[in-house]
Amino acid sequence: MAGTINKVILIGNLGDDVKMHYFDGGDSIGRFPLATSETYVSKQTGEKITNTDWHNVVVKNKLAEICEKYLVKGDKIYLEGKLKNRQWEQDGIKRYATEIHVTELTMLSNKKNTETNSTNIKNSQPSPAISSSHTEENDDLPF
Repeated sequence: MAGTINKVILIGNLGDDVKMHYFDGGDSIGRFPLATSETYVSKQTGEKITNTDWHNVVVKNKLAEICEKYLVKGDKIYLEGKLKNRQWEQDGIKRYATEIHVTELTMLSNKKNTETNSTNIKNSQPSPAISSSHTEENDDLPF
């Protein structure tokens, strides 16, 4: 394989509401923690054990504004994105963070608007509309 891939796919629950930051020129960025959990039964004790991992999620511009409007703590989402590492210095100590920069997001459960079961949102471009006029007659497949 000649290239490299940096792709993350997660399904999890928001650990907090989306925190927004607005910049001059109209750009915006939203951040929120996402929890993913794994549950299994211990072979030694027979007890149910749940391990939760926390992820720092970043959404930008229009996608950030949509997330702020529709998502709240506890909502379940599916997201695709890429890992970004950043570092900064605070009080003379180097700090590091790994973030997931979202390119696509689907709301799986939504507490603010229960009418929306599943909404797919892509960063930087609107989601394509599914045409109801498409029929199997337009299909060129032989089967």
